[in-house]
Amino acid sequence: MVFADKKEARAYIREQKKLSSRERNDGLSNGVCRSVISDGVWRSAGVVVLYHALPDEVDTKRLLDNALLTGKRVLLPKVVGDDLELRVYEGEASLTLGAFGILEPDGPLFPQDEYDKVDLVVVPGMAFDAYFNRLGRGKGYYDRLLPRLPRAYRMGICFPYQMTAQLPCEEHDIRMNEVIWK
Repeated sequence: MVFADKKEARAYIREQKKLSSRERNDGLSNGVCRSVISDGVWRSAGVVVLYHALPDEVDTKRLLDNALLTGKRVLLPKVVGDDLELRVYEGEASLTLGAFGILEPDGPLFPQDEYDKVDLVVVPGMAFDAYFNRLGRGKGYYDRLLPRLPRAYRMGICFPYQMTAQLPCEEHDIRMNEVIWK
């Protein structure tokens, strides 16, 4: 599907999300996480940025657990004003309810002068397209974060119904290196 603008695309995807049950999304999340874990980029990454999922996003708990189990350094974003800062993830007990009802880390701040050490960033989105373009929720948090991670491989993850033929894009939108949706 091709959309006239971002507002139309977000509205369409919101409707698709409403049509999918929690049980279906749980099964789809497991499949997406299996695909990520088997990906060579994931296996070779030492420092990864993940996110703690909202109820309508791919559940990343399996990725968080696998990353810790395999010795990866895991960073999670925390909303601070109009930006995301990266904090070290120290397990479920280190999470507190933050902005937009998202569980956020209370671990140590990851220094910005070490952002070039991030190997992989796993990115949520409202939708992605066949050209690896991403449509976010409209606040621009990841569009501001991703340019600050110069070496990081950008991996979008989503449910199959969030994949589209082509999304409307603007100059500041950051393209993914890969999108995993099944």
